[in-house]
Amino acid sequence: MKNRVLPTLIVGLVGAVVGSFLMMLYASGHFGGATGPDRTPPAVAAVPLSGVSDQDRIVSAVKRTKSSVVAITEQVNGQQVIPADPFFQQFFGGQGGPNIVQPYRGEASGSGFVIDAQGDIVTNAHVLQPPSGGRITKLTVVFANGDRVPAHVVAYNVAADVGLLQVSNYSRLPPPLQLGDSTKLEQGQWAIAIGEPLQLQQTVTVGVVSAFNRSEPIPTEAGGEIDFKGLLQTSAPINPGNSGGPLIDIDGQVIGMNQSTVKSAYAQGIGFAIPSNTIRSVVASLQRNPGAHQGTDTGFLGIYMANLTAGIKNQVGYNGSDGVAVQQVFSGSPADQAGIQPGDVILQADGKNYDSIKDLHDYIASKKPGDTIRLNVWSQGMKKFVAIKLGETPAEQPLSVEQGQGQQQPPEEQQP
Repeated sequence: MKNRVLPTLIVGLVGAVVGSFLMMLYASGHFGGATGPDRTPPAVAAVPLSGVSDQDRIVSAVKRTKSSVVAITEQVNGQQVIPADPFFQQFFGGQGGPNIVQPYRGEASGSGFVIDAQGDIVTNAHVLQPPSGGRITKLTVVFANGDRVPAHVVAYNVAADVGLLQVSNYSRLPPPLQLGDSTKLEQGQWAIAIGEPLQLQQTVTVGVVSAFNRSEPIPTEAGGEIDFKGLLQTSAPINPGNSGGPLIDIDGQVIGMNQSTVKSAYAQGIGFAIPSNTIRSVVASLQRNPGAHQGTDTGFLGIYMANLTAGIKNQVGYNGSDGVAVQQVFSGSPADQAGIQPGDVILQADGKNYDSIKDLHDYIASKKPGDTIRLNVWSQGMKKFVAIKLGETPAEQPLSVEQGQGQQQPPEEQQP
C-alpha cells in the first residue's frame, strides 16, 4: 500500500510545479505588454457608485429639484430725477441745473425655491428690497409649470441676505427642497446652480465648491456696503437674476443659496452663496418673527479704528505704546453721543487692554445691542472713563473717509 501512495504523491507534486510554471509563462505572454520592469501597471478606473456616472447623477438631481425653483417678479413704483435742461447737463457734466422729479414704474426679478409644504419660499433679502425711493406694489411667484401666483413678504434679514415670502392656497405647490449640512461640504465637490439669470427660465450651471468662509463687501444703492461673512465660494456661474436660487449637490440637496459674484473684469468663476446651515437658522427666525426686517443683533459702537503707527501717534500727540486709535466717529452713533472723537485712543474695554483693532472689533461685536461697555480713553493728553450703551450694528455699513475718497479700507478696520 505504501509503495502505491508514494509514487502518487510524487506525481501530484511534479504536476503542481509544472502547472504553476505554465501559468507564469501564460501570464508573461499575455500581460508583458502592459507591465514589466520598466513599465507601471495600468490604471484602474474607479467604478461609480451603483454604476452611475457623475453626469447622470447631476442630470438626475436637476430633474428632481428644478420644479421647486421659482422666478420672483416685482412691480416697483418710485420716483426718478431727470434734468429739465438736457443741454445744461451736456455742457456742464450733469452738475447743478434744474431737475424734474417724476414717477416711474418698473420691474425687478430674482429666483427662489420652495422650503416647506406651507407655501414658504426662500430667496435673498435684496430681491425683496425695492430700489431706493421705490416700493413694491405687486409680488408674483412664477412656477416651473408656468403658473403665476401672487405672494407676500413674510420677513427678511438684510444682514444675512435671507428673505422669506409665501404663496397661499396654491394646490399645485411642488415638493420642498431639502437643506443639506454645509459643514460637511468638501472643497472640489460638485455644485449646481439653478435659477433665472437675466430672466432666462430654468437655467442650470455647474461648477465646484471652491472655498469656505469667504467675506465679500457688496455695495448698496444708498452709497454704503454690506460686508457678508461666512459665504461659500463656487465656480458655478452666477448671473443677475440667479440671486435666491439654490446651489445643490449631486444628490439634489441644497448646499447654499446663490447670492453674488465678484464684480471685476479680471475675475471669472468666482461666485458666492449663503451656506445651507445659515439659511436654516435664519429662516427659522423669520418664521418665528413674521413682519420683522431683522438686523445683525450685534453690538455697535459707531467708529472706524486704526492700529497705532508712528505716524498716527505723532499726528494725535500720543506717547503711549498700547491702545487703538479712533479714526472716524459716525454722527449720532453711541460713540458720538458719548463724546468719543477722532484722534482719541481707546486703551481699555471693560478693564482689558487692547492694541489690535481686530481684537477690539471682535469683542464689541460679541456684545448684544443694549449692552453697556466701559472704555478707558486717552483724549487730547487726558484719560477719561466712559460708559456707552451699544446700539445694533446696521447691516449696511457707511463708508469710511478713505473709502469715500476711493481708498479701500482693510476688512479688519470695519467699525464694530
